[in-house]
Amino acid sequence: MKNEKSRNSFSGSIGFVLAAAGSAVGLGNIWRFPHLAAKDGGGLYLVVYLILAVTFGFTLLTTEVAIGRKTKQSPLTAYGSLKERWRFLGVLACLVPVIILPYYTVIGGWVIKYFVAFLTGDGAKTVEDGYFTGFISGNVQPFIYMFLFLFLVAFVVFRGVNKGIESTSKVLMPILLILVVGIAIFSLTISHTDDGGVARTGLEGLKIYLIPDLSGLTLQGFFTVLVDAMGQLFFSLSVAMGIMVAYGSYVKDDANLMKSINQIEIFDTAVAFLAGVMIIPAVYAFMGREGMEAAGPSLMFVSLPKVFAAMGGIGNAVGCLFFAMVLFAALTSAVSIMEAVVSSFMDKFHMTRLKAAAVETAIALVVGIIVCLGYNKLYFEVSLPNGATAQILDIMDYLSNNCLMPIVAIGTCVLVGWVLGPDTVIGEVEKTGCKFGRKKLYIVMIRYIAPVLLLVLLLESLGILKAF
Repeated sequence: MKNEKSRNSFSGSIGFVLAAAGSAVGLGNIWRFPHLAAKDGGGLYLVVYLILAVTFGFTLLTTEVAIGRKTKQSPLTAYGSLKERWRFLGVLACLVPVIILPYYTVIGGWVIKYFVAFLTGDGAKTVEDGYFTGFISGNVQPFIYMFLFLFLVAFVVFRGVNKGIESTSKVLMPILLILVVGIAIFSLTISHTDDGGVARTGLEGLKIYLIPDLSGLTLQGFFTVLVDAMGQLFFSLSVAMGIMVAYGSYVKDDANLMKSINQIEIFDTAVAFLAGVMIIPAVYAFMGREGMEAAGPSLMFVSLPKVFAAMGGIGNAVGCLFFAMVLFAALTSAVSIMEAVVSSFMDKFHMTRLKAAAVETAIALVVGIIVCLGYNKLYFEVSLPNGATAQILDIMDYLSNNCLMPIVAIGTCVLVGWVLGPDTVIGEVEKTGCKFGRKKLYIVMIRYIAPVLLLVLLLESLGILKAF
């Protein structure tokens, strides 16, 4: 009971929604969502994603936030307090952000590097051959920028829930939204004629993004769209990595949980959609359909700088604003990732926030250095079960996102759906007298549909379904 009384909490619903949305709006929205939408038939992917967001995503998000508020504990200890034998699920849920944070800080360092380049007027240099690979394989700069990004993240977490996470989210999220909307509108106004005399516009790219392409669609193709959209929801909603359990534990008992969850859904889905509007039309106008196939680092650090360079005089300013927006998104997400671990250390080992944050920062720094060396002295390549070629960063990403997160989500569905019963979550949501919208849908999803979908996603990630 002492922990409940002394535990910090968000000052109100707005603080929680902005912090949770800040966690959800990260690099996954910006470099993964547009690529998948372009690859998977544009509007078809959007429709499938939206349906999954209000069913599958809603179920996982509601469950984790409710578990956090009900137990007033972090992921490492929350599951065990609900059911002692399920303590292992909390360990796995805490392990995910421990793995993610080091390589996320490395990528965050890359973002700072590009932001500084465009801010100082050197954006044109970023399109030179070998610029990106030369930077990430360097002996000094990747480590410096990784440390700088980690320092910014740790500083926010050191300051606590109210003065750090909430106050930072209240400043960065409105700015981020303004930048996303502004760049998206600008992207639609772009027109470009290439060296071959082919003229393309941003609006034509928008049509590709919005209008479903059902030509040649097969059952296997639709299955791919479904799996891609499900995988993206993990990134978009920050579920199955302990974050929403930790943030839920800071929500006051008199807050309207359902209203807040609905707002997080809307905010995150809107930003994910706008990320596509921001990127796809511009890339299409300057690079055609083939340019839209880029994903991950190659989209953000190779393809988009070429687009900015082709814009001429204003390209440097647009690039600077774009990477500022990406930096804000990466910071708010990384803060939530670190907080999931720090709150776990505080609850489990009774550490002070200062000590817990220092320990996690040290862990992230050491492993982050190893990740940087993965492009340098420790470079090697292996083949993953899903067929991808990987080195250190990719292996960590695969273990956390493709293996552990589906397992945590499946375990959460079984625990709440069958062991404890859906009323555990429903009662927590309704205890303030608010109505649980989609209650019947939630029961069906948590017990039957979500576990099956998650199992399919896990089997696909492990490469087992490819054998059939």
